[in-house]
Amino acid sequence: MLLFLKVFFTEFIAEMGDKTQLMLIALTSKYKLKDIIMGTAAAILVLNGLAVLAGGLVSEFIPEWLIKIVAAFAFLYFAASTLAGDEDEEEEEGGKSKIKFAPLAVFCTFFVAELGDKTQLTAITFGANEGMGAAFIVWIGCSLGLFLADILGMLVGYLLKSKTPDGLLNTLAFVIFAIFGIYTAYQALNLISESVCPITVWPLLAAVTVAFVVICVWLYMKKKKG
Repeated sequence: MLLFLKVFFTEFIAEMGDKTQLMLIALTSKYKLKDIIMGTAAAILVLNGLAVLAGGLVSEFIPEWLIKIVAAFAFLYFAASTLAGDEDEEEEEGGKSKIKFAPLAVFCTFFVAELGDKTQLTAITFGANEGMGAAFIVWIGCSLGLFLADILGMLVGYLLKSKTPDGLLNTLAFVIFAIFGIYTAYQALNLISESVCPITVWPLLAAVTVAFVVICVWLYMKKKKG
């Protein structure tokens, strides 16, 4: 249950204010609500299933300490990129869709827009970090978190015609990713000390944390100047 909540909450926060969520708000002007929900749910299940499977297969062939190192830096990267903001906005194709079946049109649009997004990288990271034994829980947690975030954002836009407060949500996403990143780095250093070679865990963890803070401060100052 703890793993499910961690995955669910991380994916939910990561998706709030994301461009795919805003894309769904835009799709409310073209398709019915039920068609958007059906297409989005199918796309999320397929995308997260592939992402978790890819991460789980990686965990079968790579040492656990190396996976946790990669996962830690991935989480810290997500935190830093959340703080920096999305500089490259993907252009959505305008015009009339050639796909007549509305849920399929939504599925294809969401599928393409979400590929390579930070929520997909999060699912891959959790899949690799937890292994195939927890693949189903990670898949369901990621899918529900992503789905509810998208539906919530869409309903807000559909009913209130207003945007989700990006600043607050980005701050929450940054804090969540940073905490998971530092904690996973601690786990990785402990595994290295126990199974590879004796190392001083806390000084190394402090060095990683300081480096991360410096990078975040630099990104924040760069964003303010921009």
